[in-house]
Amino acid sequence: MSSWFKRIKQGISTTTSEKKEAPDGLWHKCPNCKKTTTVKDLKEHFYVCDKCNYHNRINSAEYFEIIFDNNQFEELFPNIYPTDFLGFKDLKPYGDRLKDAQKKSGLKDAMTVGAGKVLGSNLVVACMDFNFIGGSMGSVVGEKIARSIDYCILHKMPLMIISKSGGARMMESAFSLMQMAKTSAKLTQLADARLPYISLMTDPTTGGVTASYAMLGDLNIAEPGALIGFAGPRIIKETIKKDLPAGFQSAEFLLEHGFLDFIMDRKELKTKLASLLTIFKN
Repeated sequence: MSSWFKRIKQGISTTTSEKKEAPDGLWHKCPNCKKTTTVKDLKEHFYVCDKCNYHNRINSAEYFEIIFDNNQFEELFPNIYPTDFLGFKDLKPYGDRLKDAQKKSGLKDAMTVGAGKVLGSNLVVACMDFNFIGGSMGSVVGEKIARSIDYCILHKMPLMIISKSGGARMMESAFSLMQMAKTSAKLTQLADARLPYISLMTDPTTGGVTASYAMLGDLNIAEPGALIGFAGPRIIKETIKKDLPAGFQSAEFLLEHGFLDFIMDRKELKTKLASLLTIFKN
């Protein structure tokens, strides 16, 4: 029996003009298990699926709300803008691409830095935003990390970097690649000042970011199921001429092989972070 006939038989006669569409942004479907939930419920569960524990990608605004007490923090270095040093052009000029990304995301570049308290303990958090050109690492990302480290040394505060990136930003060429050396050198200064650095890798953390500051933490931690690697599987397979194990770039695989200290569920992020900061302090 066709559905329209059932509706008539049961006395359901909603006309097309009377039907209401669900407003955009009200519902969320889990990419992993396909469960549908309200965006409000998703937010209350820290953007983690309550059925399969899939960690949805979020950006700095959401992480700061989760981490900092009462979402109170001071944004550091908000007025550093990227520059098209090279006049680079691919499908469109890099300058236009930057303007589009800034307009769509409301951000200046792919990293936001905040200083605040986590259950009473001081912390500087530098968080990457994937919705700004794939969270790519350009000169602004490197400069913000460098200045964050100077700020931490001056105020004797620990640093946390939340990585979520496709790697180095190709439109800045050597300027982008130099950030790998720059951030690594600055982190040595932080270590010399005996201040802790926690690296949190989220989905995805790849390329030059993995090859530099993401893997240099005093503690290297990751979210469940995060993709973490340097090159893509196809490139690695072509290089070593061997089949690769399943899920070899997942957080769980890296933990098993000693690249991570532990995996931290986002629902426990704030409390565990506060415990770690207390241990470091003592």
